[in-house]
Amino acid sequence: MAMLYDERVDGALPTVDRALLIQSLRDALPDLQLLCRDEDLKPYECDGLAAYRTVPLLVVLPERVDQVQVVLQICHRLTVPVVARGAGTGLSGGAMPLAKGVLLVMARLNRILEVSPQGRFARVQPGVRNLAISQAAAPYGLYYAPDPSSQIACTIGGNVAENAGGVHCLKYGLTVHNILKLEVLTVAGERLTLGSDALDSPGFDLLALFTGSEGMLGIVTEVTVRLLPKPPVARVLLASFDRVEDAARSVAHIIAAGIIPGGLEMMDNLAIRAAEDFIHAGYPVEAAAILLCELDGVEADVQEDCERVAALFTQAGACEVRLACNEAQRARFWAGRKNAFPAVGRLSPD
Repeated sequence: MAMLYDERVDGALPTVDRALLIQSLRDALPDLQLLCRDEDLKPYECDGLAAYRTVPLLVVLPERVDQVQVVLQICHRLTVPVVARGAGTGLSGGAMPLAKGVLLVMARLNRILEVSPQGRFARVQPGVRNLAISQAAAPYGLYYAPDPSSQIACTIGGNVAENAGGVHCLKYGLTVHNILKLEVLTVAGERLTLGSDALDSPGFDLLALFTGSEGMLGIVTEVTVRLLPKPPVARVLLASFDRVEDAARSVAHIIAAGIIPGGLEMMDNLAIRAAEDFIHAGYPVEAAAILLCELDGVEADVQEDCERVAALFTQAGACEVRLACNEAQRARFWAGRKNAFPAVGRLSPD
């Protein structure tokens, strides 16, 4: 999630007095961890998009919102660009630093402030991991729906910056559909509240505008997310196809039949083989493509939908249709899809 200072000189970044910047930050925030040695900066040169690398001027690791505010105020006064970073798992280069800028790492603001089972919401800091929200809500039978592939590590602040989705976004939506309110800081360190605790708020939908802006409009300091009841039943069908076109056609058939799966994902043969070697999910490695289709809800509806989807797969030319026999196999089916990126990375480690 990147936020650049809003003034440029002749199309280039302004010259930064590094010594003055370091001294200003240390004078104002003596307890702030600040990294400035080359060996400390190197690990922050890229996010998950490792093809592009830039060593930042400085890295700061605040632990409190007031520290973030002061950092932004000082950088604004000295015309120093700022890029915010969460867990660095993104693949779009959204957290790529600037050689003349400060990298603001938000990972230490990682507290879950409130979980409300009655209101079905949670208030969390931006460094809280996506999966940790669902884990905190689980005792109440609730969960946070968006589940990016990197949900075990990615942070909710980065999810907001990238408007992350996940394998279940077809039915449950992206991040923007599952948040109620944001507390943010502008480039000048001004505090703003976007959205509200209510289901809707008057005026322009600035919450939606901010979500997915990669930090260009401000820095997230607190997120109020919507929690959903866990479906009573969730089942996964795996269908294998000899042709990618047949797999794609079956997707259209499912939607045309009025069935909205909780998750619907396709993998081609390269992804199938890489994931199977890595996860051992039980994928058919000879298939040209597979489709994973998750159906959730009450038992009777899920059973009926499974039968309908299996028939649609067969009509579209599926060679085999398998139903996960238990929760462990369902988790393995999805683990293969969610680990497709690191699995392919094993084939091409550079």
